[in-house]
Amino acid sequence: MPEQSKIWLSSPHMGGKEQEFVKEAFDTNWIAPLGPNVTFFENAISSYVNQDVYVAALSSGTGAIHLALEILGVTTGDNVICQTFTFSGSANPIKYLGANPVFVDSEKDTWNISPALLEKAIKDGIEKGKKPKAIIAVHLYGMPYKVKEIKEVADKYMVPVIEDSAEALGSSVNDIKCGGFGTIGIFSFNGNKIITTSGGGALVAHSEEIKSKAIFLATQAREDAPHYQHNVVGYNYRMSNVLAGIGRGQMLVLDDRVAARRANYQFYYDNLNSIEEIEFLNEPNGFYSNRWLSCILTPSFEVREKIRLALLEENIESRPLWKPMHLQPVFSDCESFMDGTSENLFQRGLCLPSGSNLEKKDLHRVVDKIKSQFL
Repeated sequence: MPEQSKIWLSSPHMGGKEQEFVKEAFDTNWIAPLGPNVTFFENAISSYVNQDVYVAALSSGTGAIHLALEILGVTTGDNVICQTFTFSGSANPIKYLGANPVFVDSEKDTWNISPALLEKAIKDGIEKGKKPKAIIAVHLYGMPYKVKEIKEVADKYMVPVIEDSAEALGSSVNDIKCGGFGTIGIFSFNGNKIITTSGGGALVAHSEEIKSKAIFLATQAREDAPHYQHNVVGYNYRMSNVLAGIGRGQMLVLDDRVAARRANYQFYYDNLNSIEEIEFLNEPNGFYSNRWLSCILTPSFEVREKIRLALLEENIESRPLWKPMHLQPVFSDCESFMDGTSENLFQRGLCLPSGSNLEKKDLHRVVDKIKSQFL
């Protein structure tokens, strides 16, 4: 019997216009890091977020977090609070600067950073004479974190928030798009994200001054001089004009991609919610998730693995929820404020195939295989 075709977790999905913008870059010889596509792409993101923001297109979302931390003055020995339930790209840049990650657990309503534990971590730092220099809060799997509550805590103690929207382009709270809630925001356009530039990211600022500083640092911190003058250390983080051309094309279909991913989630919900052993994460009132990845919770690690391995046998890719950062060996010596929420989610949770290019037959294959595990 021939092997079933592969169903990927989240594969790139081109819209058709991308090649035109890339060809334009070639035809005009704008292959260098800067060019019209970069400007158009940045403006498109800014208009979409629609919060009077300024956008710098960069080589990755991780690079954007690195620059955001540096712009906020984080340096060797500082403490930075980071959501533990996230991808390592949220936390690694803290280490780039020689700073110390302090991990905070999630709350159950959105699976994102807990406002109560966040305040506890800040107060603990202040009592020890080391107030955190920044907070990295993540909109996980496209579900926004509790923006109002986190802002209230951050403002109370005057700690800036880096809004990690790597997974949340197209998500919103009370009709306000994610990306502009934090002191500085970031996006990712990695190959598995809701739209992609192959590899890329963006920094979202509330002033042109911060955008300019980000671009300065992202282009090797070259001073305005006829020769190459460098007074501070810089980085090679600027997005190329070619990749920005892909981004321009992807922005044209972003709303369609969000609609498709939300439809995937609804299909899974409609077909699996009746199974008592399966739980879904519903949107709190006023929250709108792009449903970058559709996720389910099972009763136990054993059930999760049974489903994951059954799907794998059918050539269907799925993946456990993120392993919390405080459980990662590389961060084993870091301070953390936990209540068990993220560890429980990691043990029980599974990400299902969620690409916007999935066909109904693909979704039926996934659902039928999961259902067969509960017969």
